[in-house]
Amino acid sequence: MSLDLKAADFFFMGLRPIPSAVTTICEGRTNGLMALSGNSVGIIPEAPRASVGITKYNFTHDLILNSGVFVLHVLGASEELLPTSLEILMTLGGSSGRDGDKLDTLATTTGVTGAPILTGALAYVEVEVTGSLDNDENTIFAGDVVGAGRNHPGTKLDIGTAWGNLPTEWIEDYEERHHPQEDHCRIMRGLAPRWS
Repeated sequence: MSLDLKAADFFFMGLRPIPSAVTTICEGRTNGLMALSGNSVGIIPEAPRASVGITKYNFTHDLILNSGVFVLHVLGASEELLPTSLEILMTLGGSSGRDGDKLDTLATTTGVTGAPILTGALAYVEVEVTGSLDNDENTIFAGDVVGAGRNHPGTKLDIGTAWGNLPTEWIEDYEERHHPQEDHCRIMRGLAPRWS
């Protein structure tokens, strides 16, 4: 059998429909990003675990690797929460934390891990890393949920709704800024860069 990329794309479409806002802290430095890889990885209801995959290109990766803590947030889709959800998505997905504090314009509170919790998010879980997998282009972090909360009522924002409400200019800029990250991942896996 050969690798049918269209079939692979079809398979993965819809498996990661909920974008997660990820925040962390390391030695007083906070940062965050948007990910499509937040998941539950435990089956014990009274001892939940969560995971997230973060590319090594991202500053947040290094902070989680060194601190061992992160917070996964889901955003809200209600009419009341959608503007805040889009603001969070554009802020965390719109620049690198290496260029400045991405969280300074977002409302946060400090969680039990010391990491920032986005008060505009629908819900969150705080995680202490118990293990990680180096996966060439990224690291998959998994750990115990040590804190959780529901900030607002309503439903989770899915990626299709989010993308359908983001400004066209922002999407175009995001896609341009995403090319170096994709190429970094290709190089980490021994593949030829496409954009550089």
